[in-house]
Amino acid sequence: MSPSTDGQTVPMSSPRMVEVWRGPLVESAHAGVAAVANAQGEIIAGWGDTALVTYPRSALKPVQAIALVESGAYRDDGLTPRHLAIACASHRGEPVHSTLVTEWLDVLGLDQEALVCGEDRPADEAAAAAALIAGRPRQRIFHNCSGKHCGFLAVAQHEGWSLHDYDRLQHPAQQRYLDALSELTGADASALPFGVDGCALPAAALPVATMAVLMARFADARVASPRRRAAIVAIQEAMRAHPHLLSGTDQPAVMLVRATRGRIIMKTGAEGFLCAFVPRQGLGLALKITDGEARARVPALLALLSALGLLDASEAQALAALAEPPVLNSTGAVVGRIRANAMAFSAPPGRHDDSARGAAHER
Repeated sequence: MSPSTDGQTVPMSSPRMVEVWRGPLVESAHAGVAAVANAQGEIIAGWGDTALVTYPRSALKPVQAIALVESGAYRDDGLTPRHLAIACASHRGEPVHSTLVTEWLDVLGLDQEALVCGEDRPADEAAAAAALIAGRPRQRIFHNCSGKHCGFLAVAQHEGWSLHDYDRLQHPAQQRYLDALSELTGADASALPFGVDGCALPAAALPVATMAVLMARFADARVASPRRRAAIVAIQEAMRAHPHLLSGTDQPAVMLVRATRGRIIMKTGAEGFLCAFVPRQGLGLALKITDGEARARVPALLALLSALGLLDASEAQALAALAEPPVLNSTGAVVGRIRANAMAFSAPPGRHDDSARGAAHER
């Protein structure tokens, strides 16, 4: 029997994608589900049950940023691609991040109390230490979603909407987001399951296959309306140009863009979710590690990209440290490795039955 939660069953058949080796033995393993799609809504390849409905979490931030461009707030507030990148970010609270968020709030004439995400510590250790020394270890500008919240505030202010309740699903700024989500998934977003994200905003749940289609439409925006296409291209370019704002210094998103010369762009989500898009090939990828373990995401993604022939030898070499990160003991000695399970990715990826293939259109 598959383990279940209210309204959702995690398939036991999910392939064992990543293994954690200590010495000569596998100590732990992580299963996952992955899908690859094109902008026409076709599922090109899949691993596991890609009809699995899950929360992409922060991987949906690029879609949430569309309204920032379409509303005119991006233009009229004099914002730059750096602001678009931080709106899509799950940042680590480095000075470059918190300073940009503060400057954006200044443009809006607001202080950080306007952000409903709540306070947090910087994920970056040096920034956290500096904040502690300064006597303000927890601030809203340090929250990894603070840029996204600035984006919603900018849209609401530009349109003359309420600023204090933009976290409600019924708020017009959220409805603008749902409109974009509906077009890019081919689904009625208002009918999707919703939870509450860690930053207090509504969190939509989607099949993994649908998320792959959505990412493919970020890779190839020609299927979108002209106005939406322009917004997607602007966001895509911002993510490519400023990956350090999406995450942090020398984080995987930065290293992937650098190694592939901007050819592949990735975005993480909480609880083991990760997606990527490849504009040149018009492909979108979505990946869910079913136990939610973040350490397995990037090795699985790189194995998936290699299996699809999307990384050449020099790119794979440049990303080798991400593909097999070390397991360290308390002295700093390398005692093992985290690596993709070669058997999971060596065979041709599974094709989908009709229900899985149609998930992008039915939900």
